[in-house]
Amino acid sequence: MKTTIYILFVIGFLFACHPTKTIKTTDNTKTNLAKNDTINIVNDEIEYQIIIIEPGFGAWLASIAKPEGFYSQNYLETRNMLMVTEWNIRASQPMAYNPNLYEMQIDYQNGIDYGYEVNYKLYNYFVYFQQKYKQKLGVGTPRI
Repeated sequence: MKTTIYILFVIGFLFACHPTKTIKTTDNTKTNLAKNDTINIVNDEIEYQIIIIEPGFGAWLASIAKPEGFYSQNYLETRNMLMVTEWNIRASQPMAYNPNLYEMQIDYQNGIDYGYEVNYKLYNYFVYFQQKYKQKLGVGTPRI
């Protein structure tokens, strides 16, 4: 069974129809980039997928984010677990938090090795999200 995380902040279904370009990466993952900044991260080994549809994120990831390998996987997993927990709390309380920002919960579980690329891109999405929407997910200021 494949688990999929969708992070949508635009009319995603219109953008999802655009063709994508596949980029080969390490550790049996594939990344698809569309002109509209749709990022699809797939890890076939554990049947896991993240789809991020966010204008500007792809360009931000390529130009501002620290390069892959800068952070350890352990660091990324720890930070992601904290931010996913806070994200899910906000997604479950649409009267307290903007439901347009926190549309759905993220199924990210402690103890599962999602691989470096999934953790790297999820972490950087959280950094981008916090900066763009002036949100704070967890303790401290996100590093870039």
